[in-house]
This record gives sequence, C-alpha cells and structure tokens, in this order.
Amino acid sequence: MSLAIASAFNLAASHAWAAAEDGAEAAPKVVGTDVDKDGIPEVKVTATRYATSLLKTPLAVTAFTQDKLTRQGITTLKGISGELPNVQMTEANDSAVQITIRGISATNFTEIGDPSAGLHVAGLYSPRPQGAQALMFDLEQVEVLRGPQGTLFGRNSTAGSINIIPAKPEFGSTYGSSSYEMGSLHMKQLNMIQNIAVNDALALRATFMKVKKDSRLNQLQDFTGYSDKGFGSVFPPGTPLVDQRYNSKVDAAHAYNNQDEWAGRLAARMKFGRDVEWLLTAEKFQNNGAGYVNVRDCDQGAGTRYACTRGQWDVLINVPGQTDMTINTVRSQATWNVNSNTTLDYGFAWADQQRSQVHDDDNGFHPLPFQTEVSLPLGSGGNWGTWPVKDSATRTHDSRYKSTVNELQLKQSFGAFKYVAGLFWMHEKNQINFSQENLVYGPYGAPIAQYYAQPDREIDAKAAFAQADWTFAPTWTGTVGGRFSRDSKSDQGGLNYGGGSWGGGFPNAYYLGLYKPGEPGSPGWRPHNGNDLTTAMGPNNGPQALLGFGDPTPNDHADSWRKFTWRLGLNKQINAQEMAYGSVSTGYKSGGFGDKHDLCGGMQCVNGPSPNISYTPYGPETVINFELGYKAKLLQNRLGLSVVAFFQRYKDMQITGDNFFAQVIPKSPCTTDPACDIQHGWQTVNVAKVNIPGLEIEWDYKPWSGAKVGGFASYIKPTIHDYDSYNDSYLCAERVEFNSVSKCPEVYSGPEARLRGRRARNLEGNTLPNAPKYTFGLNMSQDFALDSGYKVVAWGGMRYQSKIYFDLLNFDDPHIGLSQKGYAKGDVSLKLTSPEEKWYVEGYVRNVTDTWAKTWGGAATGGQMQAGYIEPRTVGMRAGINY
Repeated sequence: MSLAIASAFNLAASHAWAAAEDGAEAAPKVVGTDVDKDGIPEVKVTATRYATSLLKTPLAVTAFTQDKLTRQGITTLKGISGELPNVQMTEANDSAVQITIRGISATNFTEIGDPSAGLHVAGLYSPRPQGAQALMFDLEQVEVLRGPQGTLFGRNSTAGSINIIPAKPEFGSTYGSSSYEMGSLHMKQLNMIQNIAVNDALALRATFMKVKKDSRLNQLQDFTGYSDKGFGSVFPPGTPLVDQRYNSKVDAAHAYNNQDEWAGRLAARMKFGRDVEWLLTAEKFQNNGAGYVNVRDCDQGAGTRYACTRGQWDVLINVPGQTDMTINTVRSQATWNVNSNTTLDYGFAWADQQRSQVHDDDNGFHPLPFQTEVSLPLGSGGNWGTWPVKDSATRTHDSRYKSTVNELQLKQSFGAFKYVAGLFWMHEKNQINFSQENLVYGPYGAPIAQYYAQPDREIDAKAAFAQADWTFAPTWTGTVGGRFSRDSKSDQGGLNYGGGSWGGGFPNAYYLGLYKPGEPGSPGWRPHNGNDLTTAMGPNNGPQALLGFGDPTPNDHADSWRKFTWRLGLNKQINAQEMAYGSVSTGYKSGGFGDKHDLCGGMQCVNGPSPNISYTPYGPETVINFELGYKAKLLQNRLGLSVVAFFQRYKDMQITGDNFFAQVIPKSPCTTDPACDIQHGWQTVNVAKVNIPGLEIEWDYKPWSGAKVGGFASYIKPTIHDYDSYNDSYLCAERVEFNSVSKCPEVYSGPEARLRGRRARNLEGNTLPNAPKYTFGLNMSQDFALDSGYKVVAWGGMRYQSKIYFDLLNFDDPHIGLSQKGYAKGDVSLKLTSPEEKWYVEGYVRNVTDTWAKTWGGAATGGQMQAGYIEPRTVGMRAGINY
C-alpha cells in the first residue's frame, strides 16, 4: 500500500514541482470557522478529549492555526520554538528534535530512549523523536499542552504534550488550493490541497508539500595536515592526515544544514448512517537533507589565540552528510455515537520509520597548532598526548523503527456529570545498525571503532485511564482523573563490536591487513595518513570487520516499570465570559537501561560480586504540578486573556554522562592517582530535585475594525536541589587561561566513593538548560479593505527571550561560556488578496535585523567553541490560488 501511495505522490509531485518552477502561482485555501468581526474568534481545542473553547479549557494550552504557521514560515515542529510561553526546541542528534517545555526535556534520542514531551498526530501518540522532523502542512491546528500529562494523552509525559491535527476531508464542498514560495538561500516550497466531496457519505482529501533550501554554510573540503613536530619528516607537506575516502566537493544545495524534504497525505472520511464515522489516513514523509552540524562561535574566540581563522559560516568537512529518512504512517479513527449520551472512539496508528545517515562528527574542529603535543618519531610506548587532527564520524547503516498504537475511548455525559475512560497500547520494535569511528587516536594515532548491531529492541506501553467532570453546583465543576501505566523495554540479540578497540594499540584490526604501519619505535614505522585508508577497512564492511578487536558483547536484557498518575481539578465559571481554575496533576517518564558492563572493569570489587555485571539501569522521573489559571473574554469579546501560574516539583531527573560505577581493589597502590580504585563510565542516572515556579500570560485583542494584537509573556525559574555529584571538568585549563570567575573544583580524594576521582561540584541553585527566565512576544496586523474588493493585510511580530543556558553547569564566560544572552528578533509581511479570495500574493522578511543568536553552544576541541544559530534574515514571496 505504501509503495502505491509513494508512487502516486512522486508522480503528482514531479509534475507540480516542474509546473511551479516554470512560474505557476498557487496558495492554500483558508478554511475557517465563523468569526465575529467585532470580537476575537472562537478557538476549539481537544486538550480534554472533548472539543471545548480554548478560553473555557482548564489547562495551559496554546493553539496554532495553519494560517499562523504559514504566515510565520513554520513548516516543522521546531519552528514554533520561542513562539509561545516556556517552549524551546533545538536540533538534536539522530535527526531528532529536542523539545523543552517548562525546562523539562530529554537528551536520549536512541532507539530505546523516551521523550519528555509526548508528540501526537490527530490525537494518536507518535513514539520516535525523529517524527518531530516531519513537515507540518494542511493542518486544522497544533495544540501545545504545558505541564505533565498523566491521565488522558497517549503515553505519560513529564514536560507536556503536542498534538498536530491534520485537516479532515470536508463534506459538501469540492475545492482545491495551491501555493508556491520562493525565498533566500534558493528556498522553494510547493503546497497543494484538493478536497473532493464525493457524496454526503464520502469525502476525500489529498495534500502535498515539498521544500528545498540551500545551506547557509560554506562547506569546504578538509585536507588538514601538519608538517611540524616531526610530522614533516614522515609526510610530505600538504599530505592530508584526515580520512579522504569520502571527501568530495559539495555545493550549497547539498551541504550540511540544507533542507530537502517532501510529504504527502491521502485521507478518506466516511459516514455509515447517522451515528458512525471513519477517518482513514495514509501519510508519507521523505527527508533527503544532508543533516545538521554546528559552526565555530567566532564571537567567543575573538581576541584570543582561539580566534577564528576562517569565516563564521565556513566548515571543514571530509565526510559529507547524507540522510535518507522515510516515515510511512497509516491512521484509522472511528467514532460511534451510540446514543445521545454515549460515544465510542477507536484510534489505530501504524508507523514505519526507516533511516540511513552519515555524519561528520568532528566538523573540522582540529587541535590548534599550539595544542599539539605529539612529536615524531614515537617510542614503543606511544604518546597519549594531543594528536594533530581529530577525525571522527558516525554512520547509521540502516535502521527501522516500527510502531503500532491502539487507543479505545468511551465518553458518556449525564447532565452534570461526564467522563472519558479508555485503554492505551503502544508497541515498538526497533532495529538499528550503526558505527562510530575515531581515526586518529592515542597512543599511536591508530583508528578505533565500534559497531552496534541491535536487531530487536522493543518498547511496550499499556495504560488504563479515566477522567470525570462533575458540575456539583451551578458554577463549580470538579475534575478527577487517573491513569495506571505499565512500560517495558527489552533488548534481544543486541551485540556491541569493537569494545577492545578503544585502546588504539597495534597491530590495529581496523586496517584488516590492508595497511601495515610497522612496529612503533622500529625503523619504517609511521601512522597512517588520510590517503592510506580504503573503503575495504573498518565498520562499513559490517560488524565482522571489527572481530579482530575481540568478541562482541551481548546485550540481552529486559526490564519494566509501573506507575499510577492522577489529576485533581476545580474550576469556577465566574460568569459567561470568565472562568478560573486550580489543579494538581502528576506525570512520569519510564526508566531504562544501558549496555552490558562489568562495573569493576575486570578487577576485584570492594562491594558485591566480581565480575559485577550490570546493565546500568535507571529509574523513572516524576513531576507534580500545581496550577492556577484565569481565562476570559473581556471588553465586549474583543480581548481574550489567559493567565496561568504554576509550581512544578521535578524529581529523579534522568541525565546522561560520565558517572560512578564501582569501587575496586587496585592492582597497585594509588600513589599518583587518588582515584585509581574507582571505576566510572557513560551511563544515565537519576539525580536532583528541581522546583519550577512560573507564570504564563497569553492574549488576543481586536482594538478596532480590521486590527488584531496578540502576544504572550512568561516567567520561569527552575532551581536545582540535592545534586552534589556533578563532575565539573569543563575546560579546566582554559578557565585558568581566561581567568574565569569559576575554576574547576579539585579532584575529590575523600572517603565517599561515589565522589572520588570526580571534580565534584554542588549544583544547588542552578537552573535547567533551555529555560529563559523571561520571554515576550507581540504581533500586530491590520486589514485594509480597498474599494475594488481587494484587501491588504500588514503584519509584524517580534519575540524576546532572556539569557538561556545550554547545560546544568550554567557556566558564564566571554570566551568559553555555555549560554546565549537575551535577544529579540522581528518579522514582517504584506499580503494582497483578490476579491472573493481567489488568489493572493504575499511578501515577507523574517529576522529583519539579521540577529545572530545561538540555539545551542558548547566546546568542541580544547577551547574552540561551537554553536547552532537561529535562521538568518530571509526575504521571500508567496503566491497562491484557490479553486
């Protein structure tokens, strides 16, 4: 079925794309609800699983219409970052989007990780964070719920929930629309919609969208080599030391940070009698972009010996990016109106996500000349100092994530009492083969690699839930809800290859005998250069290529977690235009586990058995949220206002990093290393308590005819408590060089084993990443009706956010800081619409002031800072027709 759909979409797209590039003008038809010209429009949301007025819904929820998304150029979920209170989104690894709501987010995007914010499409849970990359098009609206969702929505979530609601086929009208957009960076976007009302019982809808945009980056080929410190006696000047197997010239259309995506959707809406309706949807998304890389943060390096020697947007790449990600989805949603009091809904979703990807991990961030410590020739023991280049890459050779979601809901209403109850079941079966390489690694400058073969990682989530509302007095309604969840995870047949390779010793198995470096310290020995490597070497040839590093490590394991979450609420309908509410709600995110480890590293454990085999399990994280809200329509319905105050208690936060494993009996006394009796490693652990108070205000105002003023303001102050074991080893030498106010703590050598060997810092009072204390947004539009029947709409908007930190350390420094200072950016547009809205033309400028602001920042290679940035100033024009 998916192949047929894909073929149809491809055929239609090829003709439409060609026609559009030849000059066809198109635009989507706006299908809206009746609007009071003197008042703000009535917006319905499904946040309570009933269709309710936004301003009468006792939840912190924001709705984006398709019109608003189009005006602001938002085509993917990350585009709404900063466009509403306390919501931030950034590009993440593995083609995923990191969603942060009220300071809570997740950083594990692997095949067994869980997002903190639940993503739903048409109310049905979408489990993989890569799904958030899919294009958003032809939507009724996007609803963003802030705060834990522990009763009604899909899987439990600690941060919130996002529900993307596609437009449904409409009965009674056959119409279509098309739009074509051109803009900066050779951006081209095509949208097509066709609604067909076959008869009173069947309506069809087909939609298509394609986006292409060049990269902002100047992607240069990486031929880095060094001729000093003895390397010139081994390699002729100009010899590249980085891998040249895949190095090729790439233009802006195919460089990292480009966009090359398309998506299509077919939907059929059917009625069976008066009481049964069925919606069947098939959707396909294709991403052929190059992937995403960060660039140098030249502002922080300015005036130091770390200063940029190339342009801000120059990147050195020897492994061009390649992504081939396809997501096929089928959704079935049936509604049976059993009687006037009872409705039964059943939803089913099947998703099949397949991805292969190649990524240059070092991104040309090589050690600077003054940092190189290794000189040639080497002795037989090698040199663990800094080698002259860094050369690393990651390859997802193939992956396939298949999921099914089933949800059954029963809704009944009996006068003052109504409830919704249901059953939820999600099952994922995920497969992935990926490898990591570091091609210049001490002590001999030899390659190291690992290959992860995970044929069957499964996640199973089941839940039973119910929530009831009782209007026990004329203006008072109480809410009580609960959800019992059971989550399980398993890894069957998973193998890690190359575990022994990380020592970097000789003879090196990576070469597979195709390159022979000789023996260190002996005549004729030399490390490889970039031209010595061939495609017959390394993990590109499958896991068997790394068997020379030792036997693979099996990872068969399973675990499960259970939790009851709940919600209590009380709301007061002050009058027909005002309501106030209070609620207490909880949410949780299930635990997990890592790969198999001997916690004691082959030595004798001080406590427990030896070897001490563990899968480094971690527990769930939880949130309890106290919330007070006021919503109203004021000034004769010309002002819509929502004010929400909240306090969240976030516990057992899941973080991933280098953490304590076990205390061991060392083979010799710890004379030079006070922590030689401590084993540590990369794992996810539960830490800290975080108090999160905040305030969120949103408004829509129509001051006079044709004018609209909307906006939001928010405040949040997450405060970390009970986290004294953070390992603060961030750029210790550079902090001394730059005389930073905060230096690295001394290595702990006291009696507490969990802290020994760590530069333990107490993070008491720090804030969470991606949580600006203040945000503010304002947008205004004015309609000008011309005598000829034409209409001109002028629109402008601005957004401001205060300082944001990028990690828990909250480190500030002008040269190696991990933050972005407060900034504002603005957008403007001007739209001309024909009489009866047959066509329109719109011009726009986004990020008018060309503000440079970071969405993420951190250290690359020793003191060199890297960052991701918001979109630059873009200028474009969109034209559309309705037919």
